Amino acid sequence: MLDATRESAAERVYREVKDQILTNEIAGGELISEGDVASRCAVSRTPVREAFLRLESEGWMRLYPKRGALVVPITDREARDVVEARLLLEGHAVGSVVADEAAREALARALTANLAAHAAADPGDVAEFSRIDAEFHQLIVAAGDNPLLADFFTGLGERHRRMTTASVHRDTTVATRILADHRSLLSAIRHGDAESFATGLAEHLAGVHDLRSGVRR
Repeated sequence: MLDATRESAAERVYREVKDQILTNEIAGGELISEGDVASRCAVSRTPVREAFLRLESEGWMRLYPKRGALVVPITDREARDVVEARLLLEGHAVGSVVADEAAREALARALTANLAAHAAADPGDVAEFSRIDAEFHQLIVAAGDNPLLADFFTGLGERHRRMTTASVHRDTTVATRILADHRSLLSAIRHGDAESFATGLAEHLAGVHDLRSGVRR
């Protein structure tokens, strides 16, 4: 029973700290201590240590004995690699959908509903705003009807979410741009224009994530 309680505490700390990293409440480059997290989560240091080890194994932080845990920042290389993977996956999905009128119309309806929810969301609630943003792109990849690619895209979801929240925190106008760009991407899908979609997506991701030299397509 004691082991189960400890494991439950470690899992809770892991989820809470990871969510704070993904939503930029704990920014990349910030050093946090076991003691501070233990106090905040009302647990002993043991489950915090276990949670930190798990987060380190996943690449979210680096541990420094007697100093604390450094939250690993998003590097330019990581951002570029995530964006390039997304361009390939989303572009492939739209290329598969545009020739199928029924599939294209179904995707357009789903994206229209997503945009309505996004427009109604409070940009100040960065976690919810980034969740709906990620859902928009997940709907596109899922429409490609390739479960292997969809699963791979889902694996990028946490990095995508973290990058988006960092961008919205960095520049409050990014939220407005995301909505405008999503409307343009939806229009390209409605018109069955895969080429315009690919060009618009590249510009969208480079702009939102501040990739000044653009991305390879």
